[in-house]
Amino acid sequence: MADDGMISFGEKLRQHARTQPDKPAVTCGEETITYAELNRRSNRMARALQAHGVKQGDLVTLGMPNGVGFVAAAHAIWKLGATPQPISFRLPQGELKAIADLAETPLVIAQFTHEIGRPILDADALLTASDDDSDLPDAIPPISKAPTSGGSTGRPKLILSGQPGLTARETPEAGGFRLRPSETALIPAPMYHNAPFGMMMQATALGAHVVVMPRFDPEATLAEIQKRRATWVYLVPTMMSRIWRLPETVRAAYDLSSVETLWHMAAPCPAWLKEAFIHWIAPGEVMELYAGTEAQAVTIITGSEWLEHRGSVGRVTVGEMAIFGEDGQPLPPGQTGEIYMRRPPGSPPTYRYLGATPKTLPGGWESLGDLGWFDDDGYLYLADRRADMILVGGSNVYPAEIEAALEEHPAVQSVAVIGLPDEDLGNLVHAIVQLRAPVREDELRAHLKDRLVTYKQPRSYEFVDEALRDDAGKVRRSALRDARLKKAAQPA
Repeated sequence: MADDGMISFGEKLRQHARTQPDKPAVTCGEETITYAELNRRSNRMARALQAHGVKQGDLVTLGMPNGVGFVAAAHAIWKLGATPQPISFRLPQGELKAIADLAETPLVIAQFTHEIGRPILDADALLTASDDDSDLPDAIPPISKAPTSGGSTGRPKLILSGQPGLTARETPEAGGFRLRPSETALIPAPMYHNAPFGMMMQATALGAHVVVMPRFDPEATLAEIQKRRATWVYLVPTMMSRIWRLPETVRAAYDLSSVETLWHMAAPCPAWLKEAFIHWIAPGEVMELYAGTEAQAVTIITGSEWLEHRGSVGRVTVGEMAIFGEDGQPLPPGQTGEIYMRRPPGSPPTYRYLGATPKTLPGGWESLGDLGWFDDDGYLYLADRRADMILVGGSNVYPAEIEAALEEHPAVQSVAVIGLPDEDLGNLVHAIVQLRAPVREDELRAHLKDRLVTYKQPRSYEFVDEALRDDAGKVRRSALRDARLKKAAQPA
């Protein structure tokens, strides 16, 4: 049992099971379980995990797709005082083994058929392994969550939260992300990513109704909002784009009037798309947060603020952020440089890496590799990641700006922009484009003519069928570039 008004996640779920046993806890598709059922299921699964050697302080790799089983498994892990370590359910064998080895997990909860030298059991197998659904002794996880990095170094990296698995004993009227106990919170994004996982974690701690989707589908998301009367929704910009690209008659057919809060984060949102959602969701508020999984510092901006500071990701609300030049010196407002963050003075570390070391400057500043600038009012604007910036004839070109401009074209589904070597200019801008409808290259060039200065316009285009972004809207530009350089180096 914790003190200072805090209790473990396991004790909080037991509290909800006592005080609101019949309230819906988790819904996925046609399956809904109550808080009493979530408590009982997670008790059974926890005993199965215990039989496989899971103990307090362990990291337990969780690779299930979105569903009731995912949420129950996470709570089973917490009840043993262990830490969920979520991963994609699509990982190849090599990546899975590397992450599991780094986490030193006793087992993997997933549906993989890979051989990695550790037991792999899915949520259903854990549930059927024990029929004892009585409560377990209380245990506090020293680490609340341990997601993998969203980066693209090619090496596994785990980000261990600096927060233990504790929540408020007395349920507040509102928690983080504007979540309230009365909320019906729709999360169509995969919970193996940090933001949706953390939101599920907070929503269940508050006793809200969490609605997850096994996979994102734009029209199905609107249908879920209408069917469940969702009051709170989390999306990433890629999802927003796919929803907005639906025929207007389709979008208009669904009643979204229940939505009071819509959050987006995890990737830059094109200004045109953000503005469209602000006007569409009104009077609900479209919220944006910028931070890393590391959580040293946070910016937040409301849709109302954004209309006055178009393109910004907000002002710092937690910790500190500053812009530094390549010489390690701070830059004034209006100048683009690398964004460094540090946690609030006197606060404990917000994270710890396994498999990596942070990039730092003296004074406790840490960088996630993003570039940006502040205006005179303290609003932050993102440029791009330093690793993805393209140097063209001495000029800095930021892929996200070009991608956003191309994605305004109605025939474009998604874009990844990379730099390819050029003897004259150093690099040439190359656009990899996934289409939703036929379009000619010259039409895209005409589309960009009045939107981007000449040196930012792609010199070459490549049209592909495969998705360029993952389920969280993230694109791995370095991997796309490496694949093209490797292909170019092969003998004809």
